[in-house]
Amino acid sequence: MTESKSDAYAQIVVDGNEFRWEPDKGLLLISGGPSLALWIETSLAGLMQGMQRMVGTDRFNVAMQSGGRDSVEGDWAFISQSPTFEEGLERLSLLANTCGWGRWSLVSLDRDDKVGRFRVVNGWEALYQRALGAKWGSSMMAGKFAGICSKLFGTNCWAVQTSFQAAGDAYDEFEVKPSDQTVELELTTLLASDRATRADLAVALAKLQQENADRQRAEREAKERLAVIEAQRRDLEALSTPIIQVWDGVLTLPVLGNLSGSRAQSMMDRLLGEIHRTQARFAILDVTGVDVIDSNTANHLLRVTRAVELLGARCIITGIRAAVAQTMVAIDSNFGGVVTLATLRDGLKYCMSAMKS
Repeated sequence: MTESKSDAYAQIVVDGNEFRWEPDKGLLLISGGPSLALWIETSLAGLMQGMQRMVGTDRFNVAMQSGGRDSVEGDWAFISQSPTFEEGLERLSLLANTCGWGRWSLVSLDRDDKVGRFRVVNGWEALYQRALGAKWGSSMMAGKFAGICSKLFGTNCWAVQTSFQAAGDAYDEFEVKPSDQTVELELTTLLASDRATRADLAVALAKLQQENADRQRAEREAKERLAVIEAQRRDLEALSTPIIQVWDGVLTLPVLGNLSGSRAQSMMDRLLGEIHRTQARFAILDVTGVDVIDSNTANHLLRVTRAVELLGARCIITGIRAAVAQTMVAIDSNFGGVVTLATLRDGLKYCMSAMKS
């Protein structure tokens, strides 16, 4: 231990921890961080007892364990500076001891089975509970050791206290190993029991509100994705069935691949819109790229031709190959009255001749 008053503030260094008092600022600094010193058997005992009375022992222990787990980031960063976990924990234990957290020790560590046993002598939780005549358990230390082991083993761990100094044992001892048990699961178990309190119900309500908000956000994101997919689908349909004005008053629409009901409807809507916009007199449906025309495809083509005629234009179908023609005859497709020609070139000649006459 060293002591210094060189800068008018009293300070000492104990086992690497610097304690510095700045009374004009009302500060106690430990290793540079604002800190608090409490009388364990009076002030701290009163604080903890008040919390326990408010929420009950079960919830109090869950809250303390949660606080212990949440406090290990700095501990783990300090431990990780050492060559081994054991050395790092020993250095951390030395600093913790100077701050009133008791003397920590690693009883055993099985890396294969991922089990650790830790011991604390004169921890602050045991001391204040002994002053109160209580045995609630050292849950914050349990949470801290569980959090440290979760970092060490790379999996969620849970700590079970096996010895209680507050009950007369020589120390607190904890066994830590992987578990599905979590703080959230502990809270859910309490809510499911017949011992739920208003605090539990408030937690449950907040959880439901968060779940509802998450669900609404997911629904919005899903709708946005569907809108993008629908826009992409329309773009692909437009690319797969381009409508080209090949001459004044003449539109052509090459049809490729299979012609489903939805695609035929989309194609018809776009074609009728272009006929109305351009005042075209002829529309050529070129089916050279259609390998198979069954009864459904034939009916879709007929619907398109009839709709075009209702706008006062004439529809010509080109590119029907021999095999497709035989199929259309076999299924008795009624294309009577529809002009069908061999090639797109023939269709364009037909339209130009009809416009001259």
